[in-house]
Amino acid sequence: MALYENEQKLKGYVGKDAESFATKNQTTFVVFSLATKSGYKDRQTNEWVNHTEWHRIVAFGKPADYAKGLKKGDYVEVIGETRSTQRELVVVKDKKQSKIKVRDWEVRASTVKKLAKPESSREENLDAEPITEDDAA
Repeated sequence: MALYENEQKLKGYVGKDAESFATKNQTTFVVFSLATKSGYKDRQTNEWVNHTEWHRIVAFGKPADYAKGLKKGDYVEVIGETRSTQRELVVVKDKKQSKIKVRDWEVRASTVKKLAKPESSREENLDAEPITEDDAA
């Protein structure tokens, strides 16, 4: 039994084409956004209420080799660990500057698989068209 575990499994749609980058020592990595969706039926209105969550996915090594070919709208499964980074922002209000700490979250992918697009299902209340980042704006 593991003392600590940090693993996520996500299935969703790619928000925009994957982008490749290189670190200072020329290690290639790929970044893309993944939309997951959940919903529930509101008891008062008897209508579905949907929520889309956007995940930043970062892949190195073999997962990056595969992920670099992903395009907007692809349906994928990602397995990886949650990572966070902290940074400071300077906020100006009424000519006064203050610094606030912000935490960013991402999933460091260990596996990236492109899947066949599912058919719409009532239980999940999925739309016929994939969700994209443009739709969230």
